Amino acid sequence: MRASHPDPRDTVTDPTDGALAIGVDVGGTKVVAGLVDAQGVLLSTARRNTPGRTTEATVVEDVIVDAVNEVVGFAATHLPTREVAGVGLGAAGFVSADRSTVVFAPHLAWRHEPIRDRLAERLGLRVTLDNDANAAAWAEFRFGAGRGESRMLLVTLGTGIGGALVLDGRVERGRWGLAGEFGHMQVVPDGVRCECGNRGCWEQYSSGRAMQREARGMLEQDSPYAAGLAAYCDGDPARVEGHHVTQAARTGDVAALELIGDVGRWLGLGLANLAAALDPGRIVVGGGVSEAGDLLLEPAREMFARRLAGRGHRPVAPILAAELGPAAGMVGAADQARRQAGG
Repeated sequence: MRASHPDPRDTVTDPTDGALAIGVDVGGTKVVAGLVDAQGVLLSTARRNTPGRTTEATVVEDVIVDAVNEVVGFAATHLPTREVAGVGLGAAGFVSADRSTVVFAPHLAWRHEPIRDRLAERLGLRVTLDNDANAAAWAEFRFGAGRGESRMLLVTLGTGIGGALVLDGRVERGRWGLAGEFGHMQVVPDGVRCECGNRGCWEQYSSGRAMQREARGMLEQDSPYAAGLAAYCDGDPARVEGHHVTQAARTGDVAALELIGDVGRWLGLGLANLAAALDPGRIVVGGGVSEAGDLLLEPAREMFARRLAGRGHRPVAPILAAELGPAAGMVGAADQARRQAGG
């Protein structure tokens, strides 16, 4: 995430306009490398499965190198006159303040791994490293729903909640590089136990996991109210997923609409807390759960307006859906790599 002082490499001046870069999204289930141009357009991708968390850390590096080399090969064949300025890595985990080391990745075997320098040596290219949410926020700020707003908050709803903050045209990473762990704000004292070890964390009430948990509870009661939702998982509560709830809600299923509405209202509550602390000019919501669109965002906006500190006497930041989808991490990481190469 971020060092204690603004990083000049994150400014909006672009000294490498025209150069290509490669962004790599490293998650718990997949590694995706993408070739990205200076306008944030994704030109080619290479996808690999992520080795399990019990695998040696170097095996994950092998997968990244293999995917990047495939994209480099595409560039050499199809765009031979265009320079590849560097590789940007967006990792799902805690990144050190100097952006050289993955301190901890919950879904990988990385523990204090100096990934940046090891990959640079193996690839023969300049490598930058950042948390995946920071990379996605930078992409939305540069090319997506955050364009034109110097103070943008990104919140990503997936299995849990992540996010990042762009302040005055730079990613705010915090003193120790760990800013943006919004999902672990405690919103319900002594509430639902979270895997982080605390209780009542925001992501236990507004996330894909929360929606799935509530849907399963509804189905386990064998209620006629959930009959429509049951059809998406053959009546087996253990098989219901968040995307089933979204699909059912789009058909007007009352139970599914209620579940998404609950997640949306919890989202709005948490965003009001963040607005009280950070005062962003625009809030962008991404992640898989956000694919529900206004079914999620309208309840969030209503709750946000009701719970905002100083409501009625202050501007209300708009809450918008992210525009770049799953490519955001790759696009943002690639753009960071191009900028560092020019600075």
